[in-house]
Amino acid sequence: MSDHLTIVDHPLVQHKLTIMRDRDTPTAVFRQLLREISQLLAYEVTRGLEMTTKRINTPMAEMDAPTLAGKKLALISILRAGNGLLDGVLELIPSARVGFVGLYRDEETLQPVQYYFKVPEAMEDRVVIAVDPMLATGNSSAAAIDLLKQSGATNIRFLCLLAAPEGIARMKEAHPDVPIVTAAVDERLNEVGYIVPGLGDAGDRMFGTK
Repeated sequence: MSDHLTIVDHPLVQHKLTIMRDRDTPTAVFRQLLREISQLLAYEVTRGLEMTTKRINTPMAEMDAPTLAGKKLALISILRAGNGLLDGVLELIPSARVGFVGLYRDEETLQPVQYYFKVPEAMEDRVVIAVDPMLATGNSSAAAIDLLKQSGATNIRFLCLLAAPEGIARMKEAHPDVPIVTAAVDERLNEVGYIVPGLGDAGDRMFGTK
C-alpha cells in the first residue's frame, strides 16, 4: 500500500467496475457487483494487518500458525451508499465490529451535514476501515474521518470504489495519515459535484431510488 493512494487495477475489479458504470445495468446486478468488488478491494485494504501466531493441531501435527493480532477490525459505513461496500467486506471479515456515520450533502453548499453517528468501543485500539463508494468532493469523507478521529481512532484506512482527483486532494490535505484504496481515479467532478465519467449516484443505483 502506498503512502496515500492505492489503485486496485486487478482485471476482475476493472471488469466488474465497467459493468457497474453502464447505465443499463439493472439495480440487482449493480448491487451484486458492488458486493463482489468490495471483497476484492477489501483484500487490498487489509494488506499489512498485524499478525501473530497461535498453537493449533492440524490432522497431521501441532504447529504455530499465523493469525490476526489485536482487537477486531472496525468497519465504518458512511451512510447510505457505504452499506453496499460494507456487506461485501463483512463477508470477508465476519468478526469485524461495525459502525455508521450518517452524513448528507447540502445540495446548495456541497458541505456535509451529520445526522447519525454510532461506532464500536475502543476505536483507538482497532484498525478502522471507512467505506463509501464515491470519493467526490471529499468533503463528506473528510468530515467522517474527523468524527472517527474524535472517537479515538488513530489507524484509519479509507475504501472507495471510485475517486475524483479533487476528492483525493481534499483527503490528502485534511487527513494525510489515512491511506485511500480505490478501484479507479476518474477524470474530474462536474459542476454539481458528481464524478465524471463515474457511474451516477451510487446510492440511487444500489437502492433503486431517484
